[in-house]
Order: sequence, then C-alpha cells, then structure tokens
Amino acid sequence: MAKEVSAAQFQAAAEDILADITDFGDAVQAEIRNHTGGRRKNAYVYIEVAASEWRNLAKWLKKSKKVDHCSMITGIHWPDNSDATWQVVVHLMRSGVKNPGFVVSLDNEDLGKKNPKINKKMLKETRVDIESLKLIETPLEFEISMTIPETRTPSVPSVADIWVGADWNEKETWDLVGIDFEGHKGMRRVLLPHDTPTGYHPLQKQHKLRYHDFNEMYDDAQGFGRKPEDSGRVK
Repeated sequence: MAKEVSAAQFQAAAEDILADITDFGDAVQAEIRNHTGGRRKNAYVYIEVAASEWRNLAKWLKKSKKVDHCSMITGIHWPDNSDATWQVVVHLMRSGVKNPGFVVSLDNEDLGKKNPKINKKMLKETRVDIESLKLIETPLEFEISMTIPETRTPSVPSVADIWVGADWNEKETWDLVGIDFEGHKGMRRVLLPHDTPTGYHPLQKQHKLRYHDFNEMYDDAQGFGRKPEDSGRVK
C-alpha cells in the first residue's frame, strides 16, 4: 500500500511558509488552519493580503515556495460591510511531487509537475520516498483573502500571467461579481451572454438574484425584461 503525506509533514510545510512570509510586514497576515471536512484534517495556509501587495506575494509564492497551481478565484459582494464591501478569495496549491499518493522511492529528476517518462512505449511510474520529502517538495494548499472598501469600481491586480489557472477564474469573477483584475489581457464575458448590459453582474446584491419572494422566474430589475412566454410561471 502506498504511503501518504502525513499530517505532521503538512504542518511542518505550513510552518515553513509562516516563518518566511514575515518579510512582507503588515501588508500580509498569515496563519495555519486545518480542514474541517473530509477524512483528514490537514493543515493549510490562510493568508490575508492587501490588494496592492497581491502580485508581489503571488510572485514570491511561485518562485520561492514553488506554488504551481491556481485552482479557484471567487468574489463576494458585502454591501452592508463598509470596511470590506468586496472580497476576493484565491485558492492555490503546491503540487510538490507527481502523484505523491502512488509512489514508493526517491527519484529527484521526477520532482515537480512533469509528464512521466516513457520506456519502450510504456509510461514509467514516478517514484518518491514520501518520508524523505523536503519542505519545499511537500504538497500544500493556500487560501488567500483580499478585501476592498466601498467603491463602484472594485479591482485587484491580475495574476493570470503567473498561474494559467487564474485566467478563466478571473474572467468568471469579473463576469458574475464585477470585480476587475488589473492587467488581465482579454477580459470578457464567459458565462453571461456577450450582449449582457454593461455594468450588470448578477452576484452583486442589488440585483436581487433570489427573485421576488423566490417565485418569479425573472427579475425585471436586472434589465432584461420578462419573456412573454414565461409570464405567470414560477421557478
């Protein structure tokens, strides 16, 4: 049976991040948290960062800590919170080694995200000794949070050029929530129709996406107008 990365290894890898992240000063606040669901309550790194420092932090995480994947970016509109009306949450991962749950011995050449080698037209299994992983090689998850005060034009820097996974996520967050990502090339609608009214982002609270009393199928205040064939229908 293949070995798994232990809870102690996740904890040590997270502590390594906290030990070095102090160089960012007050612009970055970090702590170790543990997952509450699932079979294992592994440690991960939770970071609060000022939007102005986000790109510097992102570059540091990728270059110095080998964080190689952006799995999700979400935006939230909190109109009743004047100190943080808008929030952006980014989920990152450091894959560490290739398929760490299915490996049994160490081969330094196979560390990191690489395609498996091919020998006589057959894939060669990547082998790593889990217990010998260095801190920088240990898989680890990150949750990044940024808050933005009340504004009609919420925006944070783009990291789509740092992690390719951020490209779609930033577009989706702008499309649905209206939070812009400065420097993102090719920003466009990806879920809503391309002719959606300018300035309309359905997850902003003023649009009452929950409908009138949760019954009517369309909210006329969104600007699209009720479709004649749906008049009188309920959700």
